[in-house]
Amino acid sequence: MRASERGDPVPAEPAGMRLIPGGGFTMGSDRHYPEERPAHPVRVDGFWMDATAVTNADYARFVAATGYRTVAERPLDAAAYPGADAAMLVPGALVFRMTDGPVDTRDLSEWWHWTPGACWHRPEGPGSGIEERGHHPVVQVAFEDAEAYARWAGKSLPTEAEWEYAARGGLEGREFVWGDELTPDGLHLANTWQGPFPWRNFASDGFERTAPVASYPANGFGLYDMAGNVWEWTADWFAARHAADPAKPCCAPLNPRGPAMEASFDPGQPAIGIPRKVIKGGSFLCAPSYCRRYRPAARHAQMVDTGMSHIGFRCVLRDPSLPWGEDIP
Repeated sequence: MRASERGDPVPAEPAGMRLIPGGGFTMGSDRHYPEERPAHPVRVDGFWMDATAVTNADYARFVAATGYRTVAERPLDAAAYPGADAAMLVPGALVFRMTDGPVDTRDLSEWWHWTPGACWHRPEGPGSGIEERGHHPVVQVAFEDAEAYARWAGKSLPTEAEWEYAARGGLEGREFVWGDELTPDGLHLANTWQGPFPWRNFASDGFERTAPVASYPANGFGLYDMAGNVWEWTADWFAARHAADPAKPCCAPLNPRGPAMEASFDPGQPAIGIPRKVIKGGSFLCAPSYCRRYRPAARHAQMVDTGMSHIGFRCVLRDPSLPWGEDIP
């Protein structure tokens, strides 16, 4: 018998988390990027979610307590990168650098640069630091780095369905987490890119790179930065489309999960056997002219071994005592 059926009280709110009541919603979108299709009904049980992304200060406490070294701080395995320059197989991560002028936006290497020494506490490489960015989201964390933190904290990474449901904050069918206008009355409600990407950012929202967490209003569930600032890891493997059958709108799956790992490999890079997870939410690099993914339905594939300047995470807590159901395996 579920707690709700027993009439048990709602448990006390864990520090820094918000209770997300279970319910149903329409996941995905048929009006935007192909990988968001098809829009389909989904149900999720209730859970707790971090009100903000994990910050540099949070991650520093984890590292101090455990001595953990992130993927970006370890040497690379040459076997995983056939044909790569051996001089590049050193600890590091991908760092965004604004270009000097307009470039071909089909070529990501114009603005993403492998930077030896870049890691979570040196996010732009040697010479950078996080001393003044304790309340900014941690970045340059690969999937296993996020997962390691979550285990240490006694939590988990959210599924894609949980993340999208929480991001919508109860606004069913709206384009953004706050409504249908990107900047209602000219107000910026997320940290995104203003100007021609990737060579000019007017920073009309107040930030050129990451912003301190909770710099913008919370959504309907009390969650901050569910659009923009940094992409966030989810627990699900990526597939080019949702697996839902639009011919069966009656059957909303409960707590759905993504495909098997084998389905997540990039068909465009068959020589690179690195699986990909779903990341959600967009980042400070998303612009109307380039990457319009600061929407709850938006999703992107990310190789699990890669740290980048614009990817972070937040955690969830699933508790059998919640009045909406049991934990998700």
